[in-house]
Amino acid sequence: MVKLLHRLVEVNADQECIYFSWDAASWHASKTLHASVQEINMRGVGHPQVRLAPLPSCAQFLNVIESVFSGMARAIIHNSDFASSEAAQAAIDKYIADRNEQFAKHPKRAGQKIWGDERVPSEFSVSHNCKDPKYR
Repeated sequence: MVKLLHRLVEVNADQECIYFSWDAASWHASKTLHASVQEINMRGVGHPQVRLAPLPSCAQFLNVIESVFSGMARAIIHNSDFASSEAAQAAIDKYIADRNEQFAKHPKRAGQKIWGDERVPSEFSVSHNCKDPKYR
């Protein structure tokens, strides 16, 4: 999370503010992450401020990234028969790399459906259940 935070700040250096939102997974609430946010926010002018927007616990269905993960799980993990954990990891890495390459070639604002395997469009809506209800 800290590496992602610093990468997002670097890539979005021209922005006034960026928002970090996540579900209630325990690793998202680390002291190191909060210290990094505080350090970034103390930099002042010329750097985006970081605002944290955690989702309520037991509300993963509101997390847009769950839609992406559900698509990945259906495309790669469910009903798979990988020879090893390394083969499974390689398939996941390729899936993410392909999505990132597609986005780099055809960038769109966040919230747009940009890859096509999502359960619901990758945008916030109170009516969307981004997490596949069949899998926990």
